[in-house]
Amino acid sequence: MKNKLTVYNSKARKKEIFEPIHEGRVGMYVCGPTVYSEVHLGNVRTFVSFDIIYRYLLHLGYKVRYVRNITDVGHLTDGGEDKVSARAKLEQLEPMELVQKYSNMFHEMMAIFNTKSPSVEPRATGHLIEQIEMVKDILDNGFAYEQNGSVYFDTLKFNDKYKSYGQLSGRKIDELFSETRDDLKNQDEKHHPSDFAIWMKASDEHIMKWNSPWSVGFPGWHLECSVMSTKYLGKTFDIHGGGNDLKFPHHENEIAQNIGCTGVEPAKYWLHSNMLLMNGKKMSKSDGNTISPYELFTGDSPHVSKGYSPMVVKFFMLQSHYRSTMDLTDQALQAAEKGYSKLMEAAKALDKMQHPGNGNETENNKKLLTTIDNIISDMNDDFNTPKALAGVFELVNFINKLKDGHLKYSDITNEAFEKLKETFNQFVFDIFGLKDEVGSQEDGLFDGMAELLITIRNEARAKKDWATSDLIRDKLLEIGVQLKDGKDGTSWSRI
Repeated sequence: MKNKLTVYNSKARKKEIFEPIHEGRVGMYVCGPTVYSEVHLGNVRTFVSFDIIYRYLLHLGYKVRYVRNITDVGHLTDGGEDKVSARAKLEQLEPMELVQKYSNMFHEMMAIFNTKSPSVEPRATGHLIEQIEMVKDILDNGFAYEQNGSVYFDTLKFNDKYKSYGQLSGRKIDELFSETRDDLKNQDEKHHPSDFAIWMKASDEHIMKWNSPWSVGFPGWHLECSVMSTKYLGKTFDIHGGGNDLKFPHHENEIAQNIGCTGVEPAKYWLHSNMLLMNGKKMSKSDGNTISPYELFTGDSPHVSKGYSPMVVKFFMLQSHYRSTMDLTDQALQAAEKGYSKLMEAAKALDKMQHPGNGNETENNKKLLTTIDNIISDMNDDFNTPKALAGVFELVNFINKLKDGHLKYSDITNEAFEKLKETFNQFVFDIFGLKDEVGSQEDGLFDGMAELLITIRNEARAKKDWATSDLIRDKLLEIGVQLKDGKDGTSWSRI
């Protein structure tokens, strides 16, 4: 079991060995953003988490179809108004103009955090025909009813047959009240408070509406994901993911809709990421305990002492398991900045290293290989990035010892060194999706100037001009560059 991937299935409430429905292939659906505003940091955390899961599945050799939708209709405010329409009125834009604006901004933010694009990114408004067909099928199967032009899912009838409504979220149907963000004006149309709309009749002032057999209206938010996931991944697929806040009612209702339509559950494994806290509290605009990604990058917020680069923020996210809450603090970000810098310095040093080819199978060699095995085992344990990252930092210690001469190349075999190089680069860059932000033109110029000054200093030392040599060393130290003189020459690092 140690070398097999295990995932925590939210529905089963336990870890299970991951066995895809079709050998060598994985279908994964993740609920994407509702594009009516800038993406917030909690959403970024979710999408970064599932990007790492996607990357790791690819690393394991699976052919992955990753579907992440765009919600552009049907997600209602607590007052029953479509979120996209409400914001479009506020910004004096056409709804689809607003959707495009915030979709572009979402994609830009995902690029900033160096996430991979999904295989398919469907929009809800592009699948209205399929949604109407699913409503028809659910009605034909007896699990929905029409009332005044709206269609509601009948949770009591569904539960009488399948006894499964509430299993994912752990809620009992008799205790449920309406928590579905349906139009609050239409609550009296329902047979039971837990029933939810799969098609809603639109009021005259509602902007986004379409013809259907029941009324001019719009699809229910939950229905959209049921349609888009099964259209691209089939009636049953491997992984359904999303934030913990979507378990109820969104994912619970998705499961009911899918079974009500097809008779089978949609996903084999349900994966949920946890929430992002700030300074120990839930993020909230009303009490000012919030920060946007851009404010985090610029430092333009009372909650941070300075700006932090996207990769530092991503490194910080890696330090918490995707199922754990993550507490964002200025102090934690400062520590992450140092850790990220140390990781990139090690990457640069490793890139310059070459094993001479005459190593031995020593205790150090055994320790190195064990560390590598542990990193893989930790990642196989439900994508445990904090433990895997800790293992990567053990590799950083090996790299630094080799660089400083405290560990000889003869203490490790060439095979072990190559495995170190491969594992380090795969995890840091390919799986964790970090990149060296010290690779810009400005930093390239800095690197070049540092190397030039080291060359001048080495010439001064060769001439025994110790005064010039010491002056260069001291001045570089003042601006945060530490020199180390070793038998292989002089190396430098930022401090």
